[in-house]
Amino acid sequence: MSSKSTAPASQPATGSAAARPPAAASSTSTTAPSPASTDAAAAAPTTPAKKLPTCVLLVGMAGSGKTSVMQRMNAHLLTTKQRPYIVNLDPAVTHVPYAPNIDIRDTVKYAEVMKQYQLGPNGAILTSLNLFTTKFDQVLDLLEKRQDSVDYILIDTPGQIEVFTWSASGSIITDSLAATYPTVVAFVVDTPRSASPATFMSNMLYACSILYRTRLPFVVLFNKSDVTDPAFAIEWMRDFEAFQSALHASDHSDHEPPYMHSLVQSMSLVLDEFYSILDPVSFSAVTGLGAPALFEAFGRARDEYFKEYKPELERLIQEREKRQKDQRQRQMEKLMRDIKLEEAQGTGTEKGQVGAGADAGAGSAGQEQSKGKGKAKPRK
Repeated sequence: MSSKSTAPASQPATGSAAARPPAAASSTSTTAPSPASTDAAAAAPTTPAKKLPTCVLLVGMAGSGKTSVMQRMNAHLLTTKQRPYIVNLDPAVTHVPYAPNIDIRDTVKYAEVMKQYQLGPNGAILTSLNLFTTKFDQVLDLLEKRQDSVDYILIDTPGQIEVFTWSASGSIITDSLAATYPTVVAFVVDTPRSASPATFMSNMLYACSILYRTRLPFVVLFNKSDVTDPAFAIEWMRDFEAFQSALHASDHSDHEPPYMHSLVQSMSLVLDEFYSILDPVSFSAVTGLGAPALFEAFGRARDEYFKEYKPELERLIQEREKRQKDQRQRQMEKLMRDIKLEEAQGTGTEKGQVGAGADAGAGSAGQEQSKGKGKAKPRK
């Protein structure tokens, strides 16, 4: 599969994902069986199942520092002798400070998409992802080939967060990955810009939207902790009264419209329960501060995936298979009824034709007899 493609934007190359070997790092892969491989382990108890790599989907608003976070995560994994496999899904980025194993830019040309479809920057990014998603099965094939030799699959995404809030391509990507690998969503928050309660609430609403869209384990990564300590944001998530106090203070200092205070207050009441299922982590992409705590959070999210998401996914699959089986059964029963009805109608038609033929024969014989009686016999 070629690492570069010259295919036009409307026709993504057959090799939609350019595979490169994972970064060099020696590590002994664990062989602890996962719930997804219970049947295989039962069938062959002497052969332990391979541990699937953890898939981390890095999402966040534009400017939150996702690419820098990806670079720091990659460096931390290599330092700790763990092997990452990196996928870049941002078609508009001009430079990435890491070497992606799969790069969307090798398949879809962002500038050509803008020109060919006459789109703006945001529309071209969404369209590029839609085109790339049509070949995402090839990405899964490449990941499957490397899954035994890597510990983490890291996926960098564009800042257009609407990809994962309402776009079909985002759902296809997350569902495809989560169906195979323990998948975690890491939502990157720009801590300095979230110092205002209104901006903080806006970020949390986006996080809530992605959480309920994907239903995957969720880690909130407060980036740029070297600039602003995110302790205030974590406190707001855990203490409703602390957020209310900050909101009242900002109401007098920021000169916000009167309706903004009541709106944010109402939303904070709604999201208070939502915060309890989020795992906040303080992190700095510049200094690497908080990297160990971040990967510990990924470990907890991985456990949550196997305890909650995977059983629910299997239940939904079983329900879908049952619905399909019931539908096929109903269709078969309807077909058999139609066949029996047609046979019954055909038998009745044949009997009617036989009866009509007999009546016609009898009528002809009667007519002949009548004709014979009506003729005068010659005298001898």
